[in-house]
Amino acid sequence: MRSHPLLAARILRTDLDVTRFGMATGRVLGSAVIRNRVRRRIREVLRALEQDIQPGWDVLLIARPALVGTDHATLAMTLRRQLARGGVLGGSNA
Repeated sequence: MRSHPLLAARILRTDLDVTRFGMATGRVLGSAVIRNRVRRRIREVLRALEQDIQPGWDVLLIARPALVGTDHATLAMTLRRQLARGGVLGGSNA
C-alpha cells in the first residue's frame, strides 16, 4: 500500500493484459455530490496518464478528506507519484 495525506493506493500485480482501477470514496469526504466530484477529478487525471500506464495491474485508489480541497495540479502530481512508486507507470519501481 502506498500512502499519502491526499490519496492511498493499493496496487497488485496481475496476469491480465489490462490495468484495472477502482476508487473508494467514503462518506467522510462529504455529501454524494462531493464524492462524485472527487471520482470525476481522479478519472480525469487517469485519462491524462493513460499513455504511461503499464498493463497487468489492479489499483485501488482511496481518497482521503484532504483531497476534496486540493487543486488539479497537486492531485495530478500526487497520483502520478503514487502510481510510479507502485510500478504502474512506465515500469518504474522508484
